[in-house]
Amino acid sequence: MDDSVQDALAGFRINLRQGVNLQVCHSAGSTPAIVFLHGGTGNRFNLRAQYEFAQNQGWEVLAYDLAGHGQSSSYARYSIGRHRRDLKRLLQHFDIESPILCCHSYGVPLGLEFVQHYSVSGIIAIAGGAHNLVPWWEIPLMKFMAWGGRYIYLLPGVQSLTNRLSTSYTHKVIARFHRECPVPTDFQTYKALEIFWNYSFFTRNPSSKISQVPVLVISGGKDPTFTVEMGDELASMFTNRTHLHIKNAGHLVMAECSELVNAAISDWVKKVGNGYNGCNG
Repeated sequence: MDDSVQDALAGFRINLRQGVNLQVCHSAGSTPAIVFLHGGTGNRFNLRAQYEFAQNQGWEVLAYDLAGHGQSSSYARYSIGRHRRDLKRLLQHFDIESPILCCHSYGVPLGLEFVQHYSVSGIIAIAGGAHNLVPWWEIPLMKFMAWGGRYIYLLPGVQSLTNRLSTSYTHKVIARFHRECPVPTDFQTYKALEIFWNYSFFTRNPSSKISQVPVLVISGGKDPTFTVEMGDELASMFTNRTHLHIKNAGHLVMAECSELVNAAISDWVKKVGNGYNGCNG
């Protein structure tokens, strides 16, 4: 994409309710709309490759910075329920009914919780699941970052070093990903993570209502936080399921292997539209 052209993900600010302002990107198109939910410490640019692809297909698209992330305001207190209800308000603002949710990492539990309460046409779950989402090192690392370790990333060269260590991919998509999604240096982003640390969909929802929703699960073989087994387990919660496992991809599979992921999404959306009953991938 030419940076001189107006960026579809530049977005605009919406006052969703008192004290809550979200940075939002929206483009009209065919239904069902594709709604993108980024993960923890992320922002709306995380799923740029998928947003631009869906927009080019002529689909209605919506992406935004979750509260406490990117250019959106923070919550006074974070909860799964607040995120879920504000997503519903955002969909009502754009008159979007029964969207497809495309979620990454911690965006997946937000998507699952939304599916439990509201109508959707399907869910794309990328590198995120229903429980056991927190590796042993995350909580102490994120607490260190919230305490003050985040300021390290204001030093020259530290962001670039972290980017090189986080993935072996060097193509232009992942390079742009790192430019647009640097390690955050604000407190709220790390505070917002805490709601996911003990998350279990099954504990919160002993009577699940999501099994009939079509799902596309995408996992990477080099992802230390979401394994192929976790992907299989998530897919097994649904009757209409497809699991795409990309062996050479990591946690940023949607950027690392954007063409593969976009092609899989396109095929799956067409099958969902044709009443596809799914299968185990």
